[in-house]
Amino acid sequence: MSSAPVDVAGDRHYGARVAAVEPGGAEVIPLSERHGRPVQMLWTWISPNMEFSTIYVGALGLIFGLGFWQTFWAVVIGSALGSTTQAVLSSWGPDTGYCQMVLSRRAFGYRGNILPAGLNWLVAGVGWFAVNSVSGAFALSALTGLDLYLALAVVVVLMLLLAFFGHNLIHVFERFAAPVLTVIFLAGGVVILSKAHLGAPAAGAFPGAWWVLLGATFGYAAGWNPYGADYTRYLPPGTGRPAGIFAGLGVLVSCVLLESFGAAAFSVLGGGSYTGNPTLGYTSVLPDWLGKLTLLGIALGAVAANALNVYSSAISFAAMGFTVRLHWLRAAIAVVMGIAGFVVASFGLHNIASYESFLLVIAYWVGPWLAVVFADRLLRRFRPGETVYSDTGYRNWAGFVAMLVSAVLSIWLFSNQTFYRGPVAARLAQIGDLTFQVGFVLAFVLYLVLYRRLADPIRVTAPEPGTARSTGAR
Repeated sequence: MSSAPVDVAGDRHYGARVAAVEPGGAEVIPLSERHGRPVQMLWTWISPNMEFSTIYVGALGLIFGLGFWQTFWAVVIGSALGSTTQAVLSSWGPDTGYCQMVLSRRAFGYRGNILPAGLNWLVAGVGWFAVNSVSGAFALSALTGLDLYLALAVVVVLMLLLAFFGHNLIHVFERFAAPVLTVIFLAGGVVILSKAHLGAPAAGAFPGAWWVLLGATFGYAAGWNPYGADYTRYLPPGTGRPAGIFAGLGVLVSCVLLESFGAAAFSVLGGGSYTGNPTLGYTSVLPDWLGKLTLLGIALGAVAANALNVYSSAISFAAMGFTVRLHWLRAAIAVVMGIAGFVVASFGLHNIASYESFLLVIAYWVGPWLAVVFADRLLRRFRPGETVYSDTGYRNWAGFVAMLVSAVLSIWLFSNQTFYRGPVAARLAQIGDLTFQVGFVLAFVLYLVLYRRLADPIRVTAPEPGTARSTGAR
């Protein structure tokens, strides 16, 4: 049993209102504004993965020279791992009322948390935003004949509109987008699977290609992990377990389906020998009418994904310790980050080949961060009323040191990318890229060794008399 969070923030008159700008930033969500059902996490995490970036992850397997079934199993395992961690992290939101990067303060301290929150701010608001904007722009340009840069501007404006209004409008948009996108991509997937060369053997795969792909598929699913509680913190206390399950299922189903479709399509296109526009290549396998409908779906899916990216980027900025007092300041931060992402995307319109490296970099920092957060939660039992999330004097340098050291060492030794190959990866090419695995284990062990010496004790406030009791996932 656990106490529901105390309603310390007061009523900001936001609640379930859709046509209203979400107030505040990363502070706790008051009980008076809690609303929604856990099942909404299903479509909230299906919609943002129904886009071309997801398709291209699966295509990487064939581009690497792997066969379809080799690619399929890497997709299933990598997505399952990233979806499981997504489920666990999402389950923490309802019973605390805090976003994910504020919850991260427990393992990193108030100041030390600037490291993961700052990385997520940049990766989400600039990196992921740019990647998804590019895929949406290509689709819209191919569908309408618009100039590529004009198409990019159109999709970015739609993304920023959703992020500007915030949490409630984003959830409503994802709810209505999910069935439309699912029908479009399932119809295309059935056609593609009927034409695919599923039994074709691997051809020309480089040593360790399967392990590199596994890292990319995990990196894609786990790229959502630092956002998990951002979208469950408005749910009523006690709904953490089902909310986490639905969040994990949403990521798993959408990633496995679209990445498998991407692999199947590129088995028709010739895998690594295909050098054309990947978006047009995918739709060329489809009948003309369905290809055009899929282009529309790709553009819509990019909007669904980037609404979450730029919103969570703004929340992560606030979680770095910047007090968001003005009513619309979070919304303004979202717009600024979206504009920065637009600039990066405009330079990357003709450099989509760097996508593989970006996916692996996602796993590089998320792996050590996950290890520290999970180790802290396992070693120091969660108790309701913890004050560490808002205590500016709370210190836990064990998390900061463990994440930084493990990330640097694992990248230096085990990274296996186009622009850099670590000495271990170069000597043992068959192991592929083990940066995530090594970084996770090393960070976990380092935190286990350091936390007793470098972490302040966690203080707990007593629940107010009469506060309701509730159960939730831990």
